[in-house]
Amino acid sequence: MSTDTVRVQLEPLSAVVETPRSATLISALSTHGFEFPCGGTGVCGGCRVRVLFGSLPVTDSDRSVFSPGELDGGWRLACQARAETPLVLECGQWEMDVLTDNTGLAAAGKSGLGIAIDLGTTTIAAQMIDLSTGSVLAVETSLNPQASCGSDVMSRIQAALAGADLTTVVRQALHQMITRLAGRREHEIVDVVLVGNTVMHHLFCGLSVEPLSQVPFQSPHLGVQCFTPRELGWALSPSCRIRFERCLGGFVGSDIFAGIVAVGMDRSEELIALVDLGTNGEIAIGNRCGIVCASTAAGPAFEAGAIRMGMRAVTGAISRVSLLNGAPYATVIGGGEPRGVCGSGLVDAVAVGLESGRILPSGRIADGTKVFPVMDPVVLYQADIRELQLAKGAIASGFRLLLNRLGTSVDRLASIYLAGAFGNYVQIESAIAIGLMEAPGNLIHAAGNTALRGAKIFLLSAEESALPKVEHISLAADPGFQDEYANCMTFPQVETVA
Repeated sequence: MSTDTVRVQLEPLSAVVETPRSATLISALSTHGFEFPCGGTGVCGGCRVRVLFGSLPVTDSDRSVFSPGELDGGWRLACQARAETPLVLECGQWEMDVLTDNTGLAAAGKSGLGIAIDLGTTTIAAQMIDLSTGSVLAVETSLNPQASCGSDVMSRIQAALAGADLTTVVRQALHQMITRLAGRREHEIVDVVLVGNTVMHHLFCGLSVEPLSQVPFQSPHLGVQCFTPRELGWALSPSCRIRFERCLGGFVGSDIFAGIVAVGMDRSEELIALVDLGTNGEIAIGNRCGIVCASTAAGPAFEAGAIRMGMRAVTGAISRVSLLNGAPYATVIGGGEPRGVCGSGLVDAVAVGLESGRILPSGRIADGTKVFPVMDPVVLYQADIRELQLAKGAIASGFRLLLNRLGTSVDRLASIYLAGAFGNYVQIESAIAIGLMEAPGNLIHAAGNTALRGAKIFLLSAEESALPKVEHISLAADPGFQDEYANCMTFPQVETVA
């Protein structure tokens, strides 16, 4: 090994990388899917690693994020760390399940193989489909390699505008996934369909994201984008068709288009709602006669971003909280000691706080301590609860305004589908308890990865997918949005349990 490089072992992957001596760890960890939510500026604390062997000097950024006890325990920010000696690092971001969809679908007389891809901001899910039968033949999942430039779409936009090449990196990652899916059958792949949010659409397609960086957040390039394998540098048959499906407007991407098709909204006589809960919350409501949709900046709380002890849904995360003998009782992914709380656990914890009276409808912690214990050593701070209020207020107000635009009410809906990973794992009772979903529980259903399911429907359809008239609503331009948002900030009044 060269003396100009340092050996770094990454746990729990047991992966070993070489990194240039005195260089930051960003490049070495990014190649293994490690995320740097703020793009490596050292302000968010999302790239925490713990030194198990070796040493890393404490930086000023470390001191601003970690307590003295955590620093003594070896915790550092990877984006600020510079390796001088061999290291073994615990990287708790790994071992995250990526939501796929195993639904078999009816075939429409096609032949050959197809690839359906859900290109998410955080994760990528891809499946190989036998077009003659509709069967899923293989599945591949991965973290989005663009994560080294930030965990949310606005960070990616800023990085792209600053000159970062986020197009090549994701095209190469997808090519590698397709190669693993196909094995030696690349020549049999005749169709590839991608769906994703508007920023992922633009970055993959090599389109400028500048229009999405400023008000009114509208781009002139929302349509379907088609490519040949040669244009992408993919080793597939020259006749293979590759397309990224169209977006619906603003920050409502082709993932929502796919979701609308997956839940049957475009064919339903009754009104149906689809809600994708994430950093950018997307909502669609309608039926075969017409659909309204909107996006709302919910912030990262549903993914436990901006939460002081927040983390992704990996080993050590509190994922469930209930009330037992008047006190919170938590479930930890993987068992063992908790290291933090993920999005579903955050919603549960606040619901339990409201039920016990320890959190007030205003969002304030009742005893004035500004700390709500969940499970030692994990606590919620007053600022964490405020972040959840901002997120749930954005979704609830957006939902209300779309219902108003249709001139209807929630009791006229036949179903409300929650899409995506957070929607799949959040407890519906807790979502209702905090006012995130203002509807009876029997209407609300976890729908899984509707984006991937819709992409498979696009693959198998004999004709191009069409929708009834879709109206994209800019909530920021709605004169009633700010008042409605303020009204939705507080939590519902609940009957407390002593």
